[in-house]
Amino acid sequence: MYTPTPEDRFTFGLWTVGWQARDPFGDATRAPLDPVESVHRLAELGAYGVTFHDDDLLAVEPDRTKAIESFKKALAETGLKVPMATTNLFTHPVFKDGGFTSNDREVRRYAIRKVIRNLDLAAELGAKTYVCWGGREGAESEAAKDIKAALSRYKEAMDILGQYVLDKGYDIRFAVEPKPNEPRGDILLPTVGHALAFINELEHPELVGLNPEVGHEQMAGMNFAHGIAQALWHGKLFHIDLNGQNGIKYDQDLIFGHGDVKNAFFLVDLLENGGYDGPRHFDYKPLRTEDADDVWVSAAANMRTYLILKDKVAKFNADPEVQEARAASLVPDLSLPTLGEGETLDQLLADERDPAELATRGFHFTRLNQLALEHILGVR
Repeated sequence: MYTPTPEDRFTFGLWTVGWQARDPFGDATRAPLDPVESVHRLAELGAYGVTFHDDDLLAVEPDRTKAIESFKKALAETGLKVPMATTNLFTHPVFKDGGFTSNDREVRRYAIRKVIRNLDLAAELGAKTYVCWGGREGAESEAAKDIKAALSRYKEAMDILGQYVLDKGYDIRFAVEPKPNEPRGDILLPTVGHALAFINELEHPELVGLNPEVGHEQMAGMNFAHGIAQALWHGKLFHIDLNGQNGIKYDQDLIFGHGDVKNAFFLVDLLENGGYDGPRHFDYKPLRTEDADDVWVSAAANMRTYLILKDKVAKFNADPEVQEARAASLVPDLSLPTLGEGETLDQLLADERDPAELATRGFHFTRLNQLALEHILGVR
């Protein structure tokens, strides 16, 4: 039941399983991983696809042309898809003050050229989504960055890239990935809400949506399932990054479900039943303590955890006691328009109810929450 297949549409970034476990306080604990091996191993585990930054393909082969050909060959041999691609605008020292929003105009021009080169490859490989994570788009000091000007340059870059895709006839949409901080002290477009507002100002907002990540929203103290619900409500959930996070701290990139498991449960419910039809993409890091074999144990754990939660969600929704508890909590009633069909505002104003009487009604949420917890814990 919990064995993944390509039909589950699970995808992984090359940078996830290929992470060498280098962090700000320690050197790498694992050797570089050949993207070709990653493709084959992920296919063996039942994944649907693989995603990449442009630089990920050069992990062991510095010649870009040779690296791309080897990657294509592995895709052909395994049948893995490339649903999404992105560009690394954060590792090289040239991006120390950002890519699209660097104070240095020449850096901004280089960043756009770098993205366009990889957009061409993404289109060639069949990617439908192009993620833009602005990890270096930010500042450590308010004195160092004119934020209004930075947002104008961010918009300019997205408008240029959007027009490029249209001119080329590529079937690609962009997905902005919010994050509040790390590596910059403060990152532009830090949350789902900030990114949604930004998208509305673009020349081609229809081409741009969101790629929210579990850990990024939870780092800011946000409820990730709520953020995803709003992204779906706006029709802007173009892609999603799944992982685990324990509260407001550094970006942990844990295995999916190895953090706030209750929020992960309701997130799976939303993804499976809320109209999202895109890949379930894992953007995590195998623990630094693990060896090369454990990398694949961790990759499998992401998919297995998702499938376990998917099964529990189905049982929760089918539970007659849960359905009765939802009705008692008036959960279905929230879908009813507040102003009835054909009702006028005057009729609503005339319908006076005693607020003291309404205030005595209980909503019985404790019982409903307990039922969810018991399903998660496997006692129902």
